[in-house]
Amino acid sequence: MTSRGTVFQETMLGRARLSDEERERAVRLDLVVRADAVLLPHRTTQARLTGRVRIAGRADDAEAVGEMEISPLARRRIRYRITFAMEGRRLVLDGWKSISPARPLASMTVLPYTLYEDGERVGEGTLRFPLATGLLPFLASFRFPRAAESTADRHLAPRWDGNPGRTEVWYTTLTDPATGSGVWLHHEVVAPTDGSDAYAHGWVAVFPKDGPAEHARFGPVPWTQDPQGYATEGVHAGPGRLAGSAGAFTWSLTETPRSGTVHTFPRWSWRRPWLPASHMLPAARCDYSGTVRYGDDELRLDGAVGASARIYGHGNARRWAWLHADLGGGDVLELVAAVSMRRGLDRLPPLVFLRLLRGGRTWPRRAERTAVGWAGLGRFRADIGLPEWRVTGRAGLRRIRVTVTQPPERTLALDYTDPDGSPAVCRNSETADAEVSLERWWGTWRQEAAWRLSGTAHAEVGDR
Repeated sequence: MTSRGTVFQETMLGRARLSDEERERAVRLDLVVRADAVLLPHRTTQARLTGRVRIAGRADDAEAVGEMEISPLARRRIRYRITFAMEGRRLVLDGWKSISPARPLASMTVLPYTLYEDGERVGEGTLRFPLATGLLPFLASFRFPRAAESTADRHLAPRWDGNPGRTEVWYTTLTDPATGSGVWLHHEVVAPTDGSDAYAHGWVAVFPKDGPAEHARFGPVPWTQDPQGYATEGVHAGPGRLAGSAGAFTWSLTETPRSGTVHTFPRWSWRRPWLPASHMLPAARCDYSGTVRYGDDELRLDGAVGASARIYGHGNARRWAWLHADLGGGDVLELVAAVSMRRGLDRLPPLVFLRLLRGGRTWPRRAERTAVGWAGLGRFRADIGLPEWRVTGRAGLRRIRVTVTQPPERTLALDYTDPDGSPAVCRNSETADAEVSLERWWGTWRQEAAWRLSGTAHAEVGDR
């Protein structure tokens, strides 16, 4: 039986008194809580926290992280420990709700806490769960997804069935939070159209925050199928592990899924490969730890954020653009815009497949909505170019605008070959910039959320 986890959102409001000032300041926490098990009140459950911490005039960190211990009966407490940034400092909010059978409602909604910096106490305060405005959104936010690890592992298994004219890809992109460097690992299997033996190849690239990208290729070598993922001579990409060597590069990374599967293209297209290609993420967000060595340099990764993705199809598009953007707080934007090589489809403007994972929900609900809307083709539009490209569109009561910038000095061009022998070129940046604006219709368009990524977006533009 597949295990399930629990995801929910919680907002808490209150006051804080910092040691370096006398007056109290307003505090707001907007949290996403993820546990790998279904919450049961008689058990102790460990969960992960992501979200936004705001202290009026002092802090506004949308990438706060932490842990929660949920033990209302066994230990009679719900403990919060959250790390966030304030004016260049790293603070820890540590507190717990003490559950009292005599006062169940009050004790479940009041959180006294202490603020620490390097183990020293620097403030204190109290947060409260706003029952009047927060209870219904809190209850509606509960989800019980299948465990991310088992789902992700299942989607890493090879899809190629031995037919000629196919391409299968495992690729990973991530950002090192300590240095700002980006990493790109590309693993590919090509089954030529002429029926000759399938071969495996790929590359590794590092994008320093300041300086040109460096890369090395591996293969081509004969493909030998591994039931768990991708494996060739000295290179492996499978459940929880990425390792290999190529040229002056060696790498060994662990991968920990932190969210569920996202199908960028329609879900059925991954099960039934009727489209020219399909794209999906076994886990929309992962953490990476380990090392990447190249020449005399070394990246030591600890909790780097990124994702692995999968592609299965007949080859590359005629023209395409791709974006993976970790928006913080567990939110992720995945985007592919492409013009197909198939006759007839190659006359259409780029078809857009956009998936926004926000607050544990995916918008639009169906991937087809962004490619073929109720009003016909073109509901979402892409303007593909370099160094800047854009996507705009509307689904339901929301509309989105995405602008991606790939500076030439931070972009790496690589060429490769389709199963039919035709060449393609991709221009990739793992340190791209992106601006995302999400609006909602309330009688007039009002901004619902906005994100600005500087050097942490993963993007690519390709053509023939």
